[in-house]
Amino acid sequence: MSFLSKSYHVYQSIGVIRTPYKDSAPYQPVQTDEGDFKLVLHPQYTEGLHLLNTFNYIYVIYALDKIVVKANRMLINPPWAPDMSIGVFSSRSPNRINPIGISIVKIKQIKQNIIYTSGIDAFDGTPILDIKPYIDLLDAKKDANFGWVNQTGDENHLALHIKGIPHKH
Repeated sequence: MSFLSKSYHVYQSIGVIRTPYKDSAPYQPVQTDEGDFKLVLHPQYTEGLHLLNTFNYIYVIYALDKIVVKANRMLINPPWAPDMSIGVFSSRSPNRINPIGISIVKIKQIKQNIIYTSGIDAFDGTPILDIKPYIDLLDAKKDANFGWVNQTGDENHLALHIKGIPHKH
């Protein structure tokens, strides 16, 4: 049974991501990336950061507002496996039906309404939609696998792409 929903959700930004990335950004967060990375929340949300500093990592959910959405294709070719065709929901491509990004970053420090973090794969000025704590027992799954990535035959090279580590092809 199928149905058409006319329900739309409007999200408001709770702040902006500040990064050194103006024209290009890595595909994944690079924890050791150099530069200033911070999440600047609007002042009215400062109280919501209470005890967030007790966690090492957080999820940052953000709007991919600078992505030019191409035709919403259901099959795509990942940049690190261009000869493979995979479903968009089997990918981490930014070209999505709903352009929403999610990254896990390390908290370095929190000062008032600013969270200083490790590298994040977002352009400077990207709107933040939400922040959630990363909790080891809930979020780290021991039986997680590499899915279709294991079928490419070059897991070491792909691991560099997946981790966002710059390298030569």
